[in-house]
Amino acid sequence: MASPINVNAAAAAPGGGDDTNYRSALTLLASLFFMWGFITVINNTLLPHLKSVFDLNYTQTTLIESVWFIAYFFASIPSAKLIERIGYQKSLVTGLLIMAAGALGMTLAASIPSYGVTLFMLFVIASGITLLQVAANPYVAVVGKAETASSRLNLVQAFNSLGTMLAPLFGAYLILGRSRGGTAEAGVVLTEAERLADAQSVILPYVLVAIVLVVLAIVIARFPLPAMGSATNRVAKAERKQHSLWKHRNLVFGIPAIFIYLIAEIGVANLFVNFVSSPTVAGLTHEQAGRYLTFLWGGMMVGRFVGSFVMQKVSAERVLAVFSVLAFIVMIITVFASGPVAMWSLILVGLFHSIMFPTIFTLGIKGLGVLTEEGSGLLIMAIAGGALVVVQGWLADTYGLQTSFLLTAVCELYILFYAVWGSRATNALPDQKPVG
Repeated sequence: MASPINVNAAAAAPGGGDDTNYRSALTLLASLFFMWGFITVINNTLLPHLKSVFDLNYTQTTLIESVWFIAYFFASIPSAKLIERIGYQKSLVTGLLIMAAGALGMTLAASIPSYGVTLFMLFVIASGITLLQVAANPYVAVVGKAETASSRLNLVQAFNSLGTMLAPLFGAYLILGRSRGGTAEAGVVLTEAERLADAQSVILPYVLVAIVLVVLAIVIARFPLPAMGSATNRVAKAERKQHSLWKHRNLVFGIPAIFIYLIAEIGVANLFVNFVSSPTVAGLTHEQAGRYLTFLWGGMMVGRFVGSFVMQKVSAERVLAVFSVLAFIVMIITVFASGPVAMWSLILVGLFHSIMFPTIFTLGIKGLGVLTEEGSGLLIMAIAGGALVVVQGWLADTYGLQTSFLLTAVCELYILFYAVWGSRATNALPDQKPVG
């Protein structure tokens, strides 16, 4: 077994081979961020599609996404154990193959068609993504200078947003655009034959996704990926026993910050198509509304590129505070406005949500030192907060779809609290030193 590469030294090298290997590794990781962003957001066009196919209410529809994020809760700890056992590179390959298996399983669910099998296969895909998240996010965060961790993770996460921006076009064209429910006016009830035909329209998109995932798994398996460093050596394990995660305020409040942020992000994304299709907003078909979803995710991509640049000069905490205030304002406008104003204010929240996840994540692991690996695992587990989007589905059924976005506005206020006070690091430990 080859000795691990000192990734910090590689990053600092003025152009040597190690530097080339390090940069190539981050480029390859960017492709992973792209793919899991792409696949996650296909759900946003899949949900209104399944709502028509299975004649679901909003609670049942958002339950599909809840199952997706429940996978983060159940798969995070096993993912961390698997990484410890087989290493980061093999874990990334395993995650991609799990996702490919789930994508192929979606073709089975479409052939039956079955709501239950669909839920299970989405859980499988999400479990594969969880494994990628547990490995890739802390890798990007700790391999460079601690003070630029937020900037670096925002930059790589921008490629995740590129995937989320392109996915609605893919889904709108290959799923909604090829189905009766996707091209019909809002409120149209499908016949049994039309529902069966619509269900089978997801087969081609998921076959294509599975092929891409297998190819990417082969590429990563053959790539000389640098080792992460001291997070897995025996000395670090012994030292970790002397410290407690719960003495670090930025992590203690960062875990619920990730959890709550995911409620906001996923609630907006999942109900976007139905909201924009509403006669009081834009009155579009689901296919047309799916195309506007591209602007929501495109705003997240732009925001992360801009945020990555700004955070090189302005503290991550201050940037997060400003973005949370702006997100709160546009969500209030969404709730109380109508027509194009309501639609574009909801689209604009994507720009202000952009830097939240990567910034909260890096602030959450700041000063954890040898506890970084465990802290990262807990933060990734908190992505399960997206499962509570079912609460917004219930609010939409009970009080109205537009009113349900008040939940999102409340979430923005907690992010503001975290930026202003909760993110302040306490009991900071020395940074990890990579193995040479």
